[in-house]
Amino acid sequence: MTRSKPALPERPMGPDQALVDESTWLDVIHKMDEVYSQLVADEIELERKNTELEQSQQFIISLLTAMSDVLAACSESGVIEQTNAALGELVGQPESRLHGSALTAWMADDVSVARLRQVLATPAMQRGGTVIEVELRDAQGQGVPVDFNVTPRLDASGQRVGWVFVGRPMGEIKRAYHQLREAHEALKRTQQQLVHSEKMASLGRLVAGVAHELNNPISFVLGNVHALQRYTERLRSYLGAVHAGTPAAQLAAWRVKLRIDPVLADLPSLMEGTLEGAQRTADIVQGLKRFSAMDRGERGRVDLNEVVERAIHWVRKGTAPGFEVRWAPGPPCTVLGSAGQLLQVMMNLIQNAWDAASGRPDVTPSLWITGACASDHTRLTFRDNGPGIASEHLSRLFDPFFTTKPVGQGTGLGLSISYGIIEQHGGQLTGANHPDGGAVFTLTLPRTEGSGSAVG
Repeated sequence: MTRSKPALPERPMGPDQALVDESTWLDVIHKMDEVYSQLVADEIELERKNTELEQSQQFIISLLTAMSDVLAACSESGVIEQTNAALGELVGQPESRLHGSALTAWMADDVSVARLRQVLATPAMQRGGTVIEVELRDAQGQGVPVDFNVTPRLDASGQRVGWVFVGRPMGEIKRAYHQLREAHEALKRTQQQLVHSEKMASLGRLVAGVAHELNNPISFVLGNVHALQRYTERLRSYLGAVHAGTPAAQLAAWRVKLRIDPVLADLPSLMEGTLEGAQRTADIVQGLKRFSAMDRGERGRVDLNEVVERAIHWVRKGTAPGFEVRWAPGPPCTVLGSAGQLLQVMMNLIQNAWDAASGRPDVTPSLWITGACASDHTRLTFRDNGPGIASEHLSRLFDPFFTTKPVGQGTGLGLSISYGIIEQHGGQLTGANHPDGGAVFTLTLPRTEGSGSAVG
């Protein structure tokens, strides 16, 4: 805006005061010029301030409009003074209707109203505010969960003049969380099933050897039972003659003919052998039950010598009868853990060594198991004479479902599950290529007190 300079007033021209009037008049004109310049500057500054104020107001309006969270600025008594579009969209009302209404009028239930009134009745609230969970009534009259962050609104003197409610509708988030929790539970169940399936797959590879292992004592028991059955018939015939009052001479002849004396002499060893065979069968079945049972997380002191020997025994009896395993157990070396889980790891490492080494027709499949107990840990190494591990596969050895075996011969879970088991026991499992050829896996576990100085 441009202002025109005011016209000069006519000057009185008395002859006696010409010089004085001229000087005075020039001072007046000078002052008028200063006032006019200041007026123009003030007007320009006012226009600039108005422009800044409009820009600030537009900026605040754009922020309120862009907010996805609902906002309500209320008076001390909870009357809405300012809101944003998100709140209007949520409750299905225009902002003009929300202004001047009580915030409690838009609650969906009495519990939410009570919580809101409790906050409004708080005499002194910290500047950081508080959080309340309420339900707002949407356009369809349904309750929508909202977490409101409530903070006091202060004036220039620091006195509370109202409240600011900023909230986020939690319905979608809670549904997403519920779905995520269900997915997590399903994943945990699937993981447990995969672990058990891998154990069952390992057990399946042992069936042939186990059948042979059970066949010997069962056949022995069956043979003894048949012999006992024949002996029973002879004794029944002889006792029948005794009870019938047969003369002594004739009884002596019957005794020789039925071989009663050799039967009586053979009975103790026959019964002892039968019990031994039955106990051996029971031990084998009990071992299978321990291996195939679902892990319950029970842990105790475990001698690694016994675990390694059992693993070698089962793998040889199952799928690798010609496997040359070089292992010399040393003094007991005890760790704290689950015997069944550690057996599963040892069997997997030995079985993998057999699978790798047996693929080379020019060499005898062999495995060297060595180890030692230090003051605070025990270490086992499993080195085979197979072709080794390809360099591009070294970083993926323990990835779930990664396998280099043909389809149908490997699940890709054995090493991954073994790695997890050792990690849960506070140890470490690594794989690499040996300088002299073949693959080498190193297993490290924390050691308990009272272990021996060497493993093998």
